[in-house]
Amino acid sequence: MITTDILIIGAGPTGLFTIFEAGLLKLKCHLIDALPQPGGQCSEIYPKKPIYDIPAYPEILAGDLTAKLLEQTKQFEPGFTLGERAETIDKQEDGSFIVTTNKGTKHHAKVVAIAGGLGSFEPRKPQIENLAKFEDNGVEYIIKEPELYRDKKVVISGGGDSALDWAIFLADVASEVTLIHRRNEFRGALDSVEKAQELKNLGKINIITPAEVKGLLGNEKVTGVIVEKKGEDGFIIDTDHFIPLFGLSPKLGPIANWGLEIEKNAIKVNNALDYQTNIPGIYAIGDVNTYPGKLKLILCGFHEATLMCQSAYKKIFPDKKYVMKYTTVGGVQGFDGTKKEAPKAVIKAIQ
Repeated sequence: MITTDILIIGAGPTGLFTIFEAGLLKLKCHLIDALPQPGGQCSEIYPKKPIYDIPAYPEILAGDLTAKLLEQTKQFEPGFTLGERAETIDKQEDGSFIVTTNKGTKHHAKVVAIAGGLGSFEPRKPQIENLAKFEDNGVEYIIKEPELYRDKKVVISGGGDSALDWAIFLADVASEVTLIHRRNEFRGALDSVEKAQELKNLGKINIITPAEVKGLLGNEKVTGVIVEKKGEDGFIIDTDHFIPLFGLSPKLGPIANWGLEIEKNAIKVNNALDYQTNIPGIYAIGDVNTYPGKLKLILCGFHEATLMCQSAYKKIFPDKKYVMKYTTVGGVQGFDGTKKEAPKAVIKAIQ
């Protein structure tokens, strides 16, 4: 039996940052994740994708963000159960929980924080008759290693942020990038739409709208796509890779059966207080939760994790009063006794 203060289900960015915030409160954390490594989607789906809205980083690759978060947590000695899925939860008489994985590993914690991101997920696939034939033979639903497309011809389908971001990124990698969307209007961030249009004007990417990929050509590997543009005859584009980016179909998996209040495949929480669910002692933070005004941003997950840890401390130590100290004043002390002191000049300035 693995025992900890806070059991975190999900080792994505929000789950990893929770370790740090809990550590400042001297709370131990253990994480469960079905993936074989920490980082969630940032390490599994798009480790080489740049992220632009992390404070202090004008740009950081998703994989590098995971590495930085792990470095930040080391001093608090978190535990990990990786490659296993949280399957069942049983509330004990004292209000604590036992969570068992699909491989039978049991975890005992006073507080459970669900930070499962989108949960388990699979890509949404276009309705193309011979699509399955070319999966992993020129058809990819996730870009893990951009160098695979170096000096190759690439066709991307989709109208959201992911399609736009990768079309922009691969413009400097692939020999030819074509972005196809069934509407004239894109759903992505305005800045990305403008940048894609600028690259089109420079001749660095091709944008075809409104249009859809209706068929694939090739024997063992993709050699071309059949495109149908509204009001025109179908035509062929030669390509080495076809990447349909229509988003992910999220599923909560076994967590959906834990008696939590669910709304549109997300867990409802009380954001006015502490992101606690309808079951006392179980919290949900990051993309897995929902509340009025919810934004699915890593930044918001960090904020939610911070407030959740404050509430968890009060629940675990109801008789203790925690006085928050700024890290610039108190420094950061790890569980091994080492301490990063705040610079004296900073302390003096604050005083």
